[in-house]
Amino acid sequence: MAKTTLDKDLSKVTRLQSATHDLSRSIALPGLSILFLVAVTIFATLVVGDGPLAVYAIVGAVVAGYLALNIGANDVANNMGPAVGSKALPMAAALVIAGICEAAGAILAGGDVVATVSKGIITPPADLGTINFILVMTAALFAAAVWINLATVIGAPVSTTHSIVGAVLGSGVAAAGFGVVAWPTLGAIAASWVISPVLGGLVAAGLLGLIKVTILFRQDRIAAARTWVPLLIGLMSGVFTLYMLSKGLSRIWSPSGQTTLVLAGALSLGGWLAARPWVAHRSAVMENRRKEVSRLFVLPLICAAALLSFAHGANDVANAVGPLAAIVSAAQTGSATTAGDVALPLWVLAIGALGISLGLALFGPRLIRTVGEKITKMDAIRAYCVAQAAAITVLGASTLGLPVSSTHIAIGGIFGVGLLREILTNRGVRRRPNGAAPEPTDPSRPQPPAELTERQREKTEKRRLVRRRHAWSIAAAWVVTVPAAGVLAAGMYGLLSVLTQL
Repeated sequence: MAKTTLDKDLSKVTRLQSATHDLSRSIALPGLSILFLVAVTIFATLVVGDGPLAVYAIVGAVVAGYLALNIGANDVANNMGPAVGSKALPMAAALVIAGICEAAGAILAGGDVVATVSKGIITPPADLGTINFILVMTAALFAAAVWINLATVIGAPVSTTHSIVGAVLGSGVAAAGFGVVAWPTLGAIAASWVISPVLGGLVAAGLLGLIKVTILFRQDRIAAARTWVPLLIGLMSGVFTLYMLSKGLSRIWSPSGQTTLVLAGALSLGGWLAARPWVAHRSAVMENRRKEVSRLFVLPLICAAALLSFAHGANDVANAVGPLAAIVSAAQTGSATTAGDVALPLWVLAIGALGISLGLALFGPRLIRTVGEKITKMDAIRAYCVAQAAAITVLGASTLGLPVSSTHIAIGGIFGVGLLREILTNRGVRRRPNGAAPEPTDPSRPQPPAELTERQREKTEKRRLVRRRHAWSIAAAWVVTVPAAGVLAAGMYGLLSVLTQL
C-alpha cells in the first residue's frame, strides 16, 4: 500500500526528532565533561591552598580528572560488556551497577601509595628538579588521557595501565634520557600483550567446554544443571574471595595466606550450599532447553561483573590519581622523588572515583556494545565464563609472577568462547572451494523443497562466529599503546617545558 502524505510527513518528523536527539546528546556529553573539569578546578583550588607550586597541583588535578573520565569510558567496558551483550543486564542497569561499584572500590579500597605511578619503569635521577618532575607527571597524565580518548573514539578497548606506563616512560625519557628506563619491566609489559589474551581465552574456552560437556550436551540438561551449576557457583565464590582479597581489598585488609585460603574454602562451600536450593527452585519449571538453562547463570554473572568493577575501581584508580598524588606531594614538599610511600589524600581519590563513574555513564555505552556485541554473540553462559576466566587468570598469573593485563584477559576470554563455538559448530563441515558446483544428489532419494535449498547450502558452509576485523584492530591498538602514549608524553613534556620558561 502506498504511503499517504500524512505517513510521509510523520516519517520526516520522526527522522528530525532522532537527528535532534543525536545532536543534543553529542553536545550535552562534552558539556557535562567540561562542567566536571570546572568543578575539579574549583575544588582543587580550595583544597590545595596557596603556595609557589600550587598552580601545578591544580593543573594536575584537572588533567587527572580528564584521564579518569577516559578510563571510565574505555576500561570499564571489559567488565560490563559481556553482561550487556548477553542481555543479562540492560545498559542502564549495567551503568548504575558499574558506576556504584567502581566508585566504591576507588574510595574504599583505592591505592594508598604512589609506587604504582611509574610501575618501576623509570628511575628519576637525583638531580631532577621539582618543576621538571611535576612536568613529567603532568605530561604523562595528559598523554595517557589523550591516547585513551582516541582509542575510545575508534572503539578499541585498550589497557589504561599500559597507557600510563607508556606515558610515564615517554615523559621520563624526554626529561632525563634513556638511562632512566628499566628495560626488564618493559619486556614484561610486552610479554603481557601475548600472555594475557592467550591465557584469558584458554581459561574461558575451557570453562565453556566444561559446561557444554557436563550440562549442555547431556540429554537431561535440567538434571545436569542441578548438579553442576551449584558446583560452578561454589567455585566462583571461592575464586572471587581470593580475587577480592588480593586485588580488591588488599589495601584495607591483607590477611595471611592461610587465612585467605580458609576464607575462600568457607565461602566456596557456602556458595555451593546456598546455590543448591536456589537452582532446584528455579529449574523446577524450566524446559529442557539450552536457553532455559542459560537463565541459571544470569545472577552469578551479575555478581561477578559487580565484583570485577569493584576490584577495577580499587586498582585502576591509581592510574588516574597516582601521578596526581606525586604532583601534589612534590608541590607541597618541594621534593622530586618517587621513592618511598606517598599517601593518596581522600580528595585525590574522590576525583578519580567520580571521574571514572561519570566517564562510564557518559561515554561507556559505545565500548560496552563493542565488547559485548560486536566481537561474538554472547549469552549468559558465555559471559559467565569470560567473567570467571578474568578472575582465575589474574590470580593464576599473579601466583606465577606472569605479567598480565585485565583488559587483555577479558577481550581474550571473549575471543576464546567465540572461537570454541566456531570450532564446535563447524566440526565435520568442509568449506567448498569458491566457484565449485554443489555435490550431485541421488535422484532416487527425496529432495528438499526448492525454497530450503539455499538455507541448507548455507548450513554446509563453515561459519565464522568471531569477527576477525575486531581482533586485528584491537591487537594493533594494544601493541601501539605504549609507544604511542610515550611519544605523546614526550611531546607534551617538551611543550610544557617551553611554556614554563616563558
